[in-house]
Amino acid sequence: MTAIRHNDGVLDAARDCVLAYGVRRTTLTDVARRAGVSRMTLYRRWPDVRSLVADLMTREWLRAVEDLDLSDPVAAVVEGVRRLRSHPLWVKIVEADPELLLPYLLHRRGATHDAVLTLLERVTGDPRAARAVLLVAQSFLISAPAMTGPGGDGGVTLDDLDAELAALLEGYLGQLDRHP
Repeated sequence: MTAIRHNDGVLDAARDCVLAYGVRRTTLTDVARRAGVSRMTLYRRWPDVRSLVADLMTREWLRAVEDLDLSDPVAAVVEGVRRLRSHPLWVKIVEADPELLLPYLLHRRGATHDAVLTLLERVTGDPRAARAVLLVAQSFLISAPAMTGPGGDGGVTLDDLDAELAALLEGYLGQLDRHP
């Protein structure tokens, strides 16, 4: 995130608007009004709501995981998934505007992906392993709720699936330790 586009007051206002209205119904005018700045100030920094929300998501997701204890990578990844899954902005976007996430799932990495990959590469010592861990964690973040609840789930909870994520990561990362 570039310094010129980082403005906590504006990003806070954008977060409040998205939580209240969803991304599609949020306008730069709404954000400017809530932030107490002119629309032109916003337009000079963000050409549209989506670019503003992209910066907001980066800030929020990185804040959610910034203090994880990486001395236990498995516990850190599982806790990161839990924090993001329950983050109010994540919940709102998944419920109201899930299509906003598609470019980051199908076509390109976002700034958050890059930051998390940097951490995971330090922990795993391998860029391929870091990407594999991120892909697995991302799938549990996005799809785990669909694997719980009514409809023959066998009583599977998010906690159960998080335990399975931990088991998968323990096995994979343990295998990396044995075969560099």
